[in-house]
Amino acid sequence: MEVVSSNRMFEGMQQVVEHRSEQLSSDMRYGLYLPDNYEDNRASLLWLSGLTCTHENFMTKACAQRVASELGLALIIPDTSPRGENVPDDPQGAYDFGLGAGFYVDATEPPWSEHYRMRSYVLDELLPGVSSEFGLDTDRVAISGHSMGGHGALTLALSNPGRFRSVSAFAPICAPTQCPWGQKALSGYLGDDRNTWRAHDACALIEDGARVPEILVDQGLDDDFLAEQLKPELLEAACERAGIDLTLRRQRGYDHSYYFIASFIEDHLRWHNRRLGG
Repeated sequence: MEVVSSNRMFEGMQQVVEHRSEQLSSDMRYGLYLPDNYEDNRASLLWLSGLTCTHENFMTKACAQRVASELGLALIIPDTSPRGENVPDDPQGAYDFGLGAGFYVDATEPPWSEHYRMRSYVLDELLPGVSSEFGLDTDRVAISGHSMGGHGALTLALSNPGRFRSVSAFAPICAPTQCPWGQKALSGYLGDDRNTWRAHDACALIEDGARVPEILVDQGLDDDFLAEQLKPELLEAACERAGIDLTLRRQRGYDHSYYFIASFIEDHLRWHNRRLGG
C-alpha cells in the first residue's frame, strides 16, 4: 500500500492510499483519516459511498474529520467500484450500473464477476490491509454509508453478525429487490434468480432472520428518490416485526445530497463512538 497524498487536517492526517486489489483485479484507492489521538480510542468508522462516488466525495464534502479528530475516530473510505482500463462498464454509460456502482456485492455473472467483488474487497481485503499497514484495530469498527452505500452498510452488518459494533445509514436503498436501481444491479451482477438477491437486501435479510441490535437512519423528506428507490417504510416495518431498535429520523427540507450528510454526520459519529466504547 502506497500513500499517494497526505494532508494535515484537524489534528490528524487525511491520506489517500493506493494498492493493487487481488479481489478486484485492479488498482484501487481509498481514503484514510487518522487523528493524532487515535491510540486513545482505537476505533474506526467504515464509510460506504453511493452511486457515482469515489473515495473523494465523503473526504471533501461530509465535514466529518473535525468531529472524528475530537473523538479519536479513524475514518476508512473505500471507492464504490473497481477502476481501470480493463474493468467493464455499462455499455450505455448509465450511472447506476458498472463504474461507480458496485453495490457492495460479489458479482457472479460475466463479464462482471472478474472485477466486481466489492463485498469481499471491503471485508476480506481492505479492512485486514488497513489493520496490517496502519495498525488500526479492526475489532472495533462501525459501518455507515449513503444511498447505495447505506444499502451496503445495512447488508454487510446484517449478514456478518458481530463484525461491526454498530450500523447507521443516510437515505439507504432499503429494499433493492423492490426498486429499479436494485433490480437492475442485482440482476446484472447476480443473474435472474431472485432468491440469490435476498442476501443483498436489508429487508429480506431481516425477514430471513438476520439481526443487529439497533440501526440509526436519517432520511431527507425532500429526497427525489424517496418513494421510488429508497422506501424507508419497508425497513421500518421489517425492523418492527423483528424487534430491531430502528431510529428513523425523517428530516424535513433535506434532499439526497452531501449537504444533507454534512448536516447530520456529527450525530452519527457520536452515536457510533458511544457504541464503540469511546
